[in-house]
Amino acid sequence: MSKDLTKKAAEMLLKGATLLSEPCPYCSGVRVMKEGHALCINCGREPEKKEIPVEIKQQPEKTVLETMLEQKMLELSKELEQEKSHEKQQEILKSINSLIETIGKLKNKQ
Repeated sequence: MSKDLTKKAAEMLLKGATLLSEPCPYCSGVRVMKEGHALCINCGREPEKKEIPVEIKQQPEKTVLETMLEQKMLELSKELEQEKSHEKQQEILKSINSLIETIGKLKNKQ
């Protein structure tokens, strides 16, 4: 264990780093981690950074009907904001709820 590595590890710990329970994959030494970077106090190596492939799932395209229903829901939402009558607000909310259910059914069908 070099004095430089020990000093660097001590500085990291003073700045909020933590000791890791997992040993160094190269020499089984003690490691210190700060901001996602792990440093081995014994050999000074950091694990190799590997690219983790991320699978991007494409969302199914919206149907014309879904787009129309969502547009109608936006229109009703704007109308709800302006409406003063409690009864009319209830009617608008029922319509919005029906649209949400219909859109959900369409999405589950795909």
